[in-house]
Amino acid sequence: GYDIWSLSRDPEQFAKYREYELLHARWAMIGTLGCVFPELLAKYGGVPFKDPVWFSTGYGGFPIDYLGNENLIHAQSFLAILGTQILLMGAAEYYRANGGPLGDDPLHPGGAFDPLGLADDPDTFAELKVKEIKNGRLAMFSFLGYAIQAAVTGKGPVDNWAAHVADPFNVNIFSEIGGSAGTETVCKLASCGAVAMFAATGKKSPAPAASGSKWYGPDRPKWAPLIQDSTPEWLTGEYPGDYGYDIWSL
Repeated sequence: GYDIWSLSRDPEQFAKYREYELLHARWAMIGTLGCVFPELLAKYGGVPFKDPVWFSTGYGGFPIDYLGNENLIHAQSFLAILGTQILLMGAAEYYRANGGPLGDDPLHPGGAFDPLGLADDPDTFAELKVKEIKNGRLAMFSFLGYAIQAAVTGKGPVDNWAAHVADPFNVNIFSEIGGSAGTETVCKLASCGAVAMFAATGKKSPAPAASGSKWYGPDRPKWAPLIQDSTPEWLTGEYPGDYGYDIWSL
């Protein structure tokens, strides 16, 4: 596999890493949407938010009114916010980590936690697991991008996106780093963009696995098909998104 740090050498530790990854991925998906949504409403929906940009919320001091409405949340103390968050989230996480009401699979409990019945069909459920981890990984990188953009440009993700779309060759990462040289660099790299996007999609599975799902088992799609023979024996495809591409040995 693709695992240069050998993080997957211990099967039990690898299972824990996958649990941590999925939990962070879910929070990242919610967080990235939360960062963008108020700014979109303020910029294109005409909603008068006091602080629509995610990193500036609260910079003006207290009180902090959620969505600019003091009737929703009228926070007046940072310590009260911190204490409440630690109490509520800490208790919930402790309950989850020690069994809780989640059944045999704490990451995909189903039942009351699946009101839409998305897990009713096993093959559809298997596909959704892979889609979840893919989108979650993208969301984690996206939030990192939000933070870097905020530090470099001092703007929110929507403003940065709008400026780039309006003038993509002059407003981009290269123009921020190299000034006027950015446009020339983008032009040189443009021909590589389609290839990189195609490579990131992985390869198609040649045939469904014996379990009946193309997303699991030895015939699942993998990122690095040329090194499949070196995949550790316990990476059997039981984890969604396990492509054998593990350069850090997770």
